[in-house]
Amino acid sequence: MNVRKAGFWIVAATFFVAIAGSLAGVAMYKSFFEEEPAHYVTFNEPEVRPTFSRFTETTENEPNSFVQAAKVSLPAVVYIKSRYALKGTSNQSDFFSNPFRDFFDENESKSPRGMASGSGVLISNDGYIATNYHVIEDADELEVTFYDNRTLKAEVIGADPNTDLALIKVKGNDFPNLKFGNSDRVEVGEWVLAVGNPMDLTSTVTAGIVSAKGRNINLLEGDRDTERGLTIESFIQTDAAVNRGNSGGALVNIYGELIGINTAIASRTGSYAGYSFAIPASLVKKVMQDLLEYGSVKRGFLGVTIQPITPQLVEEFDLNVLKGAFITSVNRSSGAYDAGLKAGDIITKVNGVAVSSTSELQEIVSRYRPGDEVEVHVFRENNPRKLKIRLKGQLGESETSLSRRQNIELKGSKFRLLSPEEKSKFETPSGVIVEDAGYALRRGGVEENFVITELNGESIRSIEQLEKLIEDSGDYVTLKGLYSKGKMASYSFSW
Repeated sequence: MNVRKAGFWIVAATFFVAIAGSLAGVAMYKSFFEEEPAHYVTFNEPEVRPTFSRFTETTENEPNSFVQAAKVSLPAVVYIKSRYALKGTSNQSDFFSNPFRDFFDENESKSPRGMASGSGVLISNDGYIATNYHVIEDADELEVTFYDNRTLKAEVIGADPNTDLALIKVKGNDFPNLKFGNSDRVEVGEWVLAVGNPMDLTSTVTAGIVSAKGRNINLLEGDRDTERGLTIESFIQTDAAVNRGNSGGALVNIYGELIGINTAIASRTGSYAGYSFAIPASLVKKVMQDLLEYGSVKRGFLGVTIQPITPQLVEEFDLNVLKGAFITSVNRSSGAYDAGLKAGDIITKVNGVAVSSTSELQEIVSRYRPGDEVEVHVFRENNPRKLKIRLKGQLGESETSLSRRQNIELKGSKFRLLSPEEKSKFETPSGVIVEDAGYALRRGGVEENFVITELNGESIRSIEQLEKLIEDSGDYVTLKGLYSKGKMASYSFSW
């Protein structure tokens, strides 16, 4: 082969190699870099569409904000200032040493008078206000400021240090007021509002949830290991922000119902640190009724010594029940002994209300008076039982015999204190009914079955008060009251 032909084949081979390399490069590019065309799939709607739980919806019956609850509760919460004579040096330094401390503003100095402030809740349209005992303790002058900036003097109707509650009153009518809710139905996780006057910031609303129920924080003095201890602590715990000045204010649900009276905070600084505590409304209502009707609290007792259920008790007695109050002893003069309650029994319910702890049992039983009958659910040797127990007083009295008089005869007329059923019928929190008008009342136009709610501008709460007001009135009196629901009447005459 000559040189010319050899050169041709070399050039041709080089050309074909270049062509082949180009084709291979194109193929590799397509393989590694060029995307495949997209494939689209038509979505076929399923025969059954998914449903959503109620937690993703709002219903017409459930509020979706706190606005309405705030509108209802703000006008019914008042600002209370109390003035009192100082007994000694200020105890302000103690405030910061106690992690669980009542929270009301206090401004003590070396002057002979001190001042404290807090909150209160209007619970009736004629001026009755629920608050904490420590807000009005030792006060010789009370001043109440309302949502509309009116200011009125108030008087103390009664107080109960064992529950840290007090009832005060201002003169007047047609006050906005809160309705009591059922604190037994309050659930952990439920939204709540705290309404009060913290740090002199009047009419303040904060929101939170119920963090726990039945809390005993050892705030009040007394023996809490046995039922014979008089102090009651079974607080509703919330994380709604409260501070000094909120004491005595309202804890309300999203419907604006009163479910508790704010009483304490958990704090090592004296300011809000995450948790606050409220007295349940069911207990508040009973204490207010007692203070109004009797001037003191009439509390029923089971007559047992109780303790919490612990792992040691569970192991020792082979218990299947892990919540309730374990009875360690029974007083022989008590209603519990009469009904057959025994040491080793575990109380789990009282009148249908569940008992999870000793503090809850104390709070539930304290709603009843001596002579009241309650149904108690117990477990005895892990078997359920029901017992009917008639409560007695702390000293063993079986009736509210220590209460104020129920009737009286004055100046030829007979009067009787209204029964709870009559109060409900007439829709009045207090009053006395005329059983026999007598000559003087008839001459003034008053007939039998007239319910006297006021005498010379003072609300009538007891027979003793009626007697004193009549004695102090002289010959001329003005009576206000009603014959039936909505049928009001007023009389002025010489007696």
